[in-house]
Amino acid sequence: MRYSLEPSYILHTRKYRETSLILEAFSREQGRVALVARGARGAKSRWKNMLQPFRPLLLGWNQRGEMGTLTGADQVASPPALAAEALFCGIYANELLMRFLQRSDPHPRLFERYQQLLGELAGGETAQPPLRLFEKHLLEAAGFGMQLDREHGSGVQVLPQAWYQYVPESGPVRREKTGAKDDQLVSGGALLALQSGDIEPQHQRELKLLMRRLITSYLGDRPLKSQSLFYES
Repeated sequence: MRYSLEPSYILHTRKYRETSLILEAFSREQGRVALVARGARGAKSRWKNMLQPFRPLLLGWNQRGEMGTLTGADQVASPPALAAEALFCGIYANELLMRFLQRSDPHPRLFERYQQLLGELAGGETAQPPLRLFEKHLLEAAGFGMQLDREHGSGVQVLPQAWYQYVPESGPVRREKTGAKDDQLVSGGALLALQSGDIEPQHQRELKLLMRRLITSYLGDRPLKSQSLFYES
């Protein structure tokens, strides 16, 4: 199978043999793919310094089995200027895509969300709201969609002023908050903010802790490497 001019991003690279690379790429139409870029690290390679994360690319490859072979790569726009917190958040988002998405499983809407996230991070906006929304959309794409506006079991409307324990793969269960530092609970206001996409500053810490718990529960005993680089992402 041959693919050409596929809008894609590189999620991760690793050296292969003397001059080649193995790429983990995220394609709009083909999903996550693994590719061998033969000679990409060679001094005369036309791809030298191009195959890097966050650069918008058009990729071509031949696919036989699980691993494809890169046949073409063109950069179609300047890469987003990511630095400091924004850069670590981008690395974190790339690792999430690698951990949650199966290979050759297309997610064009998630691809567009990823593009949007990179633009927002590069634009100097506060990183937390767009990152939380990207996590939410990623979980939906991976089959772990979140129930945010109704209580688990009863279907009662979530109330902004109430407190809830969020049960993975089920949803919010109402609880009484016993102390101001009870980080296992999340307010209904924060859940509804995540549902609407309008995340206010007062909701950011609650939602960061919520998403961290959920992602950890789905990943099991394999923690994210990127969080060891930047624990507050």
